[in-house]
Amino acid sequence: MSTTTDRLPFTGDDAADRYLVEEPLALLIGFALDQQVTVQKAFSGPHELRRRLGHLDAARIAALPAEELDRVFRTPPAIHRFPSSMASKVQALCAVIAERYGNDASRIWRDARDGRDLRDRLAGLPGFGAMKVSGTLAILGKRLGVTVPGLGDVMPAHPTLGDVDSPEALARYQAGKRAAKADARAAKATRGA
Repeated sequence: MSTTTDRLPFTGDDAADRYLVEEPLALLIGFALDQQVTVQKAFSGPHELRRRLGHLDAARIAALPAEELDRVFRTPPAIHRFPSSMASKVQALCAVIAERYGNDASRIWRDARDGRDLRDRLAGLPGFGAMKVSGTLAILGKRLGVTVPGLGDVMPAHPTLGDVDSPEALARYQAGKRAAKADARAAKATRGA
């Protein structure tokens, strides 16, 4: 993978931002954690998890007793707003990386035949729905220099974290997301009235 950046400006912490580029599993865990918390909190999680565990090795995380990983997630400050649920999701993700990809998260994109195969590989990860898949594709293609035939065919046409290249761009992205959610709530309320 030829990276086009040495960090993803998602956390406000330089070391955590660099870790998202240096460690492929960190990027995927960040996406796994990216629900019902801020982008900053979600993508800080992998760096904090490595600090607490002393590693970010998928096979070792998958093999940890569930109650031990739960404790690691719950230790204040908790890694996520829902630490038990997210510990379980991260453990399931790590098990798939260890078993299907030889404990090397980068093989998901390095071994992909084409864009559709890459999209399908990402969609096969636990907890990766359409939004996480499109965001991951955009980051891989736009920020991390991943190239596979046909990647452009599966790239999202809407704004994603892949378009974020600065703290200011992250603020704009988050404001746009909040506005879209507010519009969707208003439309739903109008339909229900």
